[in-house]
Amino acid sequence: MAEEARSAVLAGFDGTEASREAVRWAAQEASSRRSPLLLVHVMARPFQHSIPMRIPDEEEVMGKLGDAVRRELDSLEDSCRAIDPGIEVRKSIPIGDAAEILIELAGEAELVVLGGPLVGARTDRLGVTAAEVIARRAAAPIVVVRGEINSAAEAPVVVGVDGSAVSTRAIGFAYESAARRNRPLVAVHSWGESAFNPFDIVDEWDTDRSEFRDRANEVLAESTAGWGEQYPDVRVRHVVGADQPAHLLLGEADGANLLVVGSHGRGPVRRAFLGSVSHAVLNQANCPVAVLPAE
Repeated sequence: MAEEARSAVLAGFDGTEASREAVRWAAQEASSRRSPLLLVHVMARPFQHSIPMRIPDEEEVMGKLGDAVRRELDSLEDSCRAIDPGIEVRKSIPIGDAAEILIELAGEAELVVLGGPLVGARTDRLGVTAAEVIARRAAAPIVVVRGEINSAAEAPVVVGVDGSAVSTRAIGFAYESAARRNRPLVAVHSWGESAFNPFDIVDEWDTDRSEFRDRANEVLAESTAGWGEQYPDVRVRHVVGADQPAHLLLGEADGANLLVVGSHGRGPVRRAFLGSVSHAVLNQANCPVAVLPAE
């Protein structure tokens, strides 16, 4: 099964309109990358969560469900070929747990694309919650397509920068995406670490913020050094601020074409959970969000 995903842009489809939008986005991405597109619908056995045994005629039921899914995927393939007649489309209908199967397939894929419907969607659906599970464990970058897709020429690619190794991967992904899409890039760094920011509530402190701002600009300059030479045509704007990182990123990503972040945040528990910034933007951003895994 993993062989099908090799070097492909994988689009998870669960029948929702959000996942249809994700398939369209994935088709455009695969076309621009000149990569195959793999459409995946993971089927769960009927009543598997409520009845701890096989039911009569289960195979017949699964067969009919599979036929319906194949028709859906055939229709999606037609819509993908309308985007690019030459695109290579693969289709897969595995049976099992959606998150676990997509994590396995992500080990071979170039990119995994999911729809982002409502906050709080079940983890056995391909919604935001499932995307968080997958983003935490998958080896490939994950894109959650949510909100409106801004295709305007000046809609930028926005990337969060914190000086970490995974942030470096995010910067590379963002530069390559901006170059391929012919879009400007906005690199964002915040020196605000938490929701409690004394600068916001203690105005009477005689604090010189210039030192923090200078250090933030240094982090951006050091983190993006060399990428401009590799992608000389990408126009870059640096943004620094004292706001919480997620708030600053969400503000800059309003109207963006794509927001890119690393999967793990700063702090001692970053390996156990999806980073707080990644969690926030996956659930709140009004544009597609790419989450880059740590190596």
